[in-house]
Amino acid sequence: MEELTYKKAGVDIDEGDRFVSLISPLVKKTFRPEVMTDIGSFGALFKLDVGKYKEPVLVSGTDGVGTKLKIAFMMDRHDTIGIDLVAMCVNDILTLGAEPLFFLDYLATGKLKPEKAKDVVKGIVEGCRESGCALIGGETAEMPGFYGEEEYDLAGFAVGVVDKDRIIDGSKIKEGDVIIGLASSGLHSNGYSLARKVFFDVAKFDIDTHIPELDTTIGEELLKPTRIYVKAFNALKEKMDIHGMAHITGGGIVGNVPRIIKNGLTAVITENSWPVLPIFNIIKRLGHVPDNDMKKTFNLGIGYVIVLPEENSVHSISVLKQYGFDAYHIGFIEKGGEKIRYV
Repeated sequence: MEELTYKKAGVDIDEGDRFVSLISPLVKKTFRPEVMTDIGSFGALFKLDVGKYKEPVLVSGTDGVGTKLKIAFMMDRHDTIGIDLVAMCVNDILTLGAEPLFFLDYLATGKLKPEKAKDVVKGIVEGCRESGCALIGGETAEMPGFYGEEEYDLAGFAVGVVDKDRIIDGSKIKEGDVIIGLASSGLHSNGYSLARKVFFDVAKFDIDTHIPELDTTIGEELLKPTRIYVKAFNALKEKMDIHGMAHITGGGIVGNVPRIIKNGLTAVITENSWPVLPIFNIIKRLGHVPDNDMKKTFNLGIGYVIVLPEENSVHSISVLKQYGFDAYHIGFIEKGGEKIRYV
């Protein structure tokens, strides 16, 4: 009887080791001075600079990128999806005023292909460098029979820190505050199940179908990385009195802004106060998607929201523009019983 090995069962430990050697130089580019361990340890050590914070509070978040992975598979392009992974986690913890410190990733696949996995890590590294955090660890799981050979899944975990007296949790939001919306780069990482249904089942597009309104292919448009807003917050945090922030993910503005609005206040969103990106108009038209579903599914061109005093409105938009972020006055806060409404 032929001998059965782990490799013959579908798991190649040598390829795993080769993958680690491929990504180590990339990962080390993200290291901050606080990182105390090298790649390959059972755990990662990160020294918290307690001198920098009076009363440090750790902030954590975890997320994935959903079925946007299907677009990466269809295009066989894997060097941007890692940016999405970092963005989804880091933008979440940023809403509490946290400085991102470090990031960990989990990659599971049917068959480990080191070069493809290296491309995924390239994106994670780029996202970490954009947000200023260190990629200090991760896990790569080869799971034959669970995932297809060409498939993988991703999850990420981010940890940040904020001084206790500088936590931004929406408690300072008051009547008369303004709502500033920061432009998204596209769908980001939400709504892909509906978008794929519209483009590939209803409209019968191919991944390489060129869309004149977008001046690119549908695949390139759908694979655009999620915007990371750390630099936008850093540009404002010492200049403005920020009362609340929201990351516009699944649920759109209507589902995410109410998460930071306390009882007795209403976030009033002004329709047509920002340019809705063409991709959303195309989805609505081709799929005959109702307005309410569009609002509850997609970011519609606003990826992040900042609530601050009215006197900071014009200046904040100007500062954000200087740092490369298009921003718009999209609403205001008033007294009311409903957390959000559109006018």
